[in-house]
Amino acid sequence: MKNIVRLLLFSFAVLTSSGFDCYANNNSFFPDVVKEVSKGTVAIAVNAPLKHSSPRILGTGFVVGNGKYVITNYHVVSEPLDPTIVEDYVVLSGEGAKVKMVKGTVEHIDPQHDLALIVLSEPLTPLKLADETLLPAGSEIAFTGFPIGAILGLFPATHRGYISALTPDAIPARSSDQLTLEMMKRLVSTSKIYQLDATAYPGNSGSPVYDIHSGKVVGIINKVIVKDTKESALSNPTGISYAVPVTYIHKLLSRTN
Repeated sequence: MKNIVRLLLFSFAVLTSSGFDCYANNNSFFPDVVKEVSKGTVAIAVNAPLKHSSPRILGTGFVVGNGKYVITNYHVVSEPLDPTIVEDYVVLSGEGAKVKMVKGTVEHIDPQHDLALIVLSEPLTPLKLADETLLPAGSEIAFTGFPIGAILGLFPATHRGYISALTPDAIPARSSDQLTLEMMKRLVSTSKIYQLDATAYPGNSGSPVYDIHSGKVVGIINKVIVKDTKESALSNPTGISYAVPVTYIHKLLSRTN
């Protein structure tokens, strides 16, 4: 009887130890994934030396393909550049004060899914894209970006959560008089997007949403529900964010050579 008890205690100790080791390994692995994703996450900015002393950050993006393409939101790069002065879209790569600025040109856009593809003048470190399979609700994800720009330097911030639902791509309205023409167009021809249980901020627009184990991009942040103003989103966030699935990124990339 004593031998049986000892065997059971030994087995329990082994299983418990293995469980803790597995848990520890999973937690220690995530920072490595974040580090690799951060290398391919960039800030999208406008460089206009006659207007601003430094590039004006508009949002976030990430490098894909052979390193010469960046994906971001269409609304991040939708403002027209001033043709009368030197004004260019640029991406900022790096961390802190050690930032590399690379000129970019908007080559393709997909306004319906709020996507834009930028071609870079020189390659940067790309991220890997997941396949086009939609993830189910409950899948753990993370996203990395620049929620408050680069006031203190370029420091990518990472947030972790999970997919709470697959929902039609339409911003909810309290009543019909709040519906805009753009919202009505989306209601006529809607596609599924991810609703996330994770806190994003306006500066996170264009951030890569990725699998926490592989680091492969499964989507891109494109909307943050704001209660009042953008300023209130920083002090009192709703915690509800939306992301466009990677399938539309694949389709946008297929339009390149």
